[in-house]
Amino acid sequence: MTSSTTRPSRRIIATAVALAAGGAVALTGTGTASAAAKSPSVESAPVAKGLYQSAYSERNHVLWATTAVGRPPVTSSALLKLDPETLEVEATYTPPVTDAATGAVEAVYGVAVDDEHDTVWTTNTRDNSVAVYSQKTGAHLATFPNVAHAREIVVDPVHNTAWASGFGDGTLAAFDTRTLKEKKRVTVEGSSPAGLAVNNITGTVYAADLNNDRIIAVSPYARTPRLIPTGDGPISVSLSRTGLTAYTADQAAGTLSEVDLLTGKVTRTVATGAGALSVATDTRSGRVVVANRTSATVTVVDPWKGDVVKTVAVGANPNHVEIADGIAYVTEKSAAGPGGEDVVHRVTVGR
Repeated sequence: MTSSTTRPSRRIIATAVALAAGGAVALTGTGTASAAAKSPSVESAPVAKGLYQSAYSERNHVLWATTAVGRPPVTSSALLKLDPETLEVEATYTPPVTDAATGAVEAVYGVAVDDEHDTVWTTNTRDNSVAVYSQKTGAHLATFPNVAHAREIVVDPVHNTAWASGFGDGTLAAFDTRTLKEKKRVTVEGSSPAGLAVNNITGTVYAADLNNDRIIAVSPYARTPRLIPTGDGPISVSLSRTGLTAYTADQAAGTLSEVDLLTGKVTRTVATGAGALSVATDTRSGRVVVANRTSATVTVVDPWKGDVVKTVAVGANPNHVEIADGIAYVTEKSAAGPGGEDVVHRVTVGR
């Protein structure tokens, strides 16, 4: 494990296409920034190559982000500690080496924060594992194997549980955040769980089942998982403030689906943009934000009216959205930075 506490000089830039001095940068990938007007409510900064996801720590006022570059053996990967206001990198932590001969590391992709125990959890997709690190020091604390193509992770601080999705074998794996031991596995044959959300009150975890157009709900009080239909190609899921409604980003359809969890029915579908990839709910306003990878946009939806409040153009390939204090942090895999870095955007969600 190596760390760096240097703070490179960065300037938050008003739009994603002005990341290089003297003019616009041609964005790579399939996205296009022409789908919506640039907005003064967006601030952007180049961060690092290979950005994947981010997670906000209220306890430490830190935005944690993961990076991984290339295919196995992955030798370049890091857990980054960012200032959520300036998006400056405050520290860089390198995952453990898994193969001394190739220099491969336990590359990090998905990320979630556990402020109750001051830790940060990651999915190590290429290594089929999950890991946990100290927020205070960045030290690697444990790795849990046999989570096939571990994609995302979410923390339930009330029930001291971290849930990871095993996209490769249809498994949801639960880990005790106090003892750092595995405590439960639930497998739904033929499923492909991707994005996760958890209800901290009930302890129920919800997984977007990408290939079966449904949500998998695992309750601590039910013997078997509940399967709830949703939109076409759900890849990410979030919950309303009450926990009674789920929202899925439907990648195939380019939509946001609103699902009543009591009746198990889709109550509304909102078009957001091609390649809807990640969804998050703002607990302050109740608004829902979707990152649309193919259309290179971020869409803010008023769930009560079913209206699109605004659609903001970002750079190519927005990959993940995290919301804290009315700000949506969007990681983007555009390589649009001056040195080919990927970008993080701060998007104001609004009231």
